[in-house]
Formats: sequence, structure tokens, C-alpha cells
Amino acid sequence: MSELKKRLLSILESPKHNTEEKLEKVCHLLDQEISYFNWTGFYFKNGDKDELKLGPYVGAPTDHTIIPYGKGICGQVAVSNETFVVPDVNEESNYLSCSIDTKAEIVVPIFKDGKNIGQIDIDSHTIDPFTEEDKELLEWLCNEVSKIL
Repeated sequence: MSELKKRLLSILESPKHNTEEKLEKVCHLLDQEISYFNWTGFYFKNGDKDELKLGPYVGAPTDHTIIPYGKGICGQVAVSNETFVVPDVNEESNYLSCSIDTKAEIVVPIFKDGKNIGQIDIDSHTIDPFTEEDKELLEWLCNEVSKIL
């Protein structure tokens, strides 16, 4: 297991912090350790509504605190239940712009008891920065996060 995974697990398993604090610490760690992760945050299903609500994040403030299902990359992942990697946001017709600096995005769903309950969303100021290792790490992370929700 990689050093980064060990550090992420130690945050998630910490008895000292509540879930919100753990998720914020996860965002901070990813932001510090992966140079091209320029906005890192969680969105979660907003009660019974078909929309996502912004959770803990690190990066520039965003106007997108609520995202309807189907809108933007996050909204599409809420419907498709699949990881979505966007190498260049300018090529994506259904992209919701958070920042003029954002060039690429990856969104990975979080499942609990077989239901898509949220996601991690990462924006980058670099075109096409996300690797297969990033995807694998984030899918592993979302699986671990689901255990504390």
C-alpha cells in the first residue's frame, strides 16, 4: 500500500475527528500531496432530492453549492454511477464552470449499500493531468470513505 493511502486511512480511522473533519483533512492531504489537484471536494445527495449538496472542500470558493442531477460532470456522475474523467473541460458540452483556471476534472462516485450517495470532485489547472493511478487511488478512497458515512 502506498504511503499516501496509509496517510488517508489514518485520517479516516482517527477516533479524534468527526466525519466532516475527516473529509476536510482528506481534501487537504490530497491538495498538498498531488500538485495538479487544484480544487478537491465532496458532494453528497441532498436528502430525498435529485440534487447534490457541497460538502467539505479545499480550494477557491464555488457558487455550485447545489447541483441538480444531470447537470455538469458531478450531476452526470450522480446519474451514471461511473467515474468520469474530463481531460479538457473545454471539450465537454455539459460542463459547469467553477473557475476560469479549471482545465480538467475527475469525479468519482461514493456508494453505500449499493446506492450512489455522493462523490469526490477534483479540478485541475492543467490539461489532461489525471493518471490511471489517480483514478485507482480515488476509487479506493471513495470505497474507504463510504465505511465512515
